[in-house]
Amino acid sequence: MAIVVVGGHSRNVGKTSVVAGIIAALPEMRWTAVKITQYGHGVCSANGEPCDCATDDHSWAITEERNRSGESDSSRFLVSGAVRALWVRSRQGMLAEAMPRLRKELASAENAILESNSVMRFVRPDLYITVLDAANPDFKASAKEHLDRADAVVLHDGLGEVAWVKVSLKPVAGRPIFRITPPPYVTADIVEFVRGRLSSPR
Repeated sequence: MAIVVVGGHSRNVGKTSVVAGIIAALPEMRWTAVKITQYGHGVCSANGEPCDCATDDHSWAITEERNRSGESDSSRFLVSGAVRALWVRSRQGMLAEAMPRLRKELASAENAILESNSVMRFVRPDLYITVLDAANPDFKASAKEHLDRADAVVLHDGLGEVAWVKVSLKPVAGRPIFRITPPPYVTADIVEFVRGRLSSPR
């Protein structure tokens, strides 16, 4: 099984679109796709609703997506051609609690693609792609932490100044950088890069 992880430095930079694009472009991989969401205080991992619960059984949840409406991120993965889609939810900083169950869920997968930065603490993927948009000033700590492990960068080709503060791209110096002007989020060059990396032994 090959494992691909797609991360990004903030919300709304196109991580889900990149995952969906890779799934659609490489249907022969028969992807199991995973969306990972970590909630802050006051939100229940069991259902994503406002909650003040503090019980252990509400610290994480994994559900299989069956809705093909395309209205949720995990549903978009199914619409794009994933054979299975999972939504993993955990409290902030408690993803480790969900990992044993997630590994069981992925045990029968032919290939897996995961949308997350934080999962990089627990897996050694065959390919890690990070999505960056210099116009978005937010840069998550988890994205900085794992930036040096990125095999490639998908970079929004903006014309303005870089909005990041105290963020260096030196950790990805020399890595392939694929510039995009959405839509689309996945170009033919990205597809060939992913196909080539997954067909070559590391």
